[in-house]
Amino acid sequence: MRVKDAVGSYGEGVAVRYLEQAGLTVVARNWRCELGEIDIVALDGSTVVVCEVKTRTGFGFGSGLEAVTRAKARRLRQLGLRWLAENGRRSARLRFDVLAVHRGRHGPATVEHLRGAF
Repeated sequence: MRVKDAVGSYGEGVAVRYLEQAGLTVVARNWRCELGEIDIVALDGSTVVVCEVKTRTGFGFGSGLEAVTRAKARRLRQLGLRWLAENGRRSARLRFDVLAVHRGRHGPATVEHLRGAF
């Protein structure tokens, strides 16, 4: 496994635990179709939440919250609608969140959670 992939997998695991502790129910991880991939799909009550996870081991490239471009947001919107259609939830409310997992050299990882990011 490449280092980048290992860091990403670690961050997604941290994000899942964080979301579950916050009361959300994770229903899918790494959901894929020909349009791309959704890192995490969760339920916040009746709202379907598409979560993009960005993991950083330092701040040299800024916060992970800054890493979601307009193009990425547009693709995630398409993916979210596709997920709803394929899972029989066309009429569900849909929200897009970004979780930035910051993995320091010492101590536990921290999570910044931006609800309704776009």
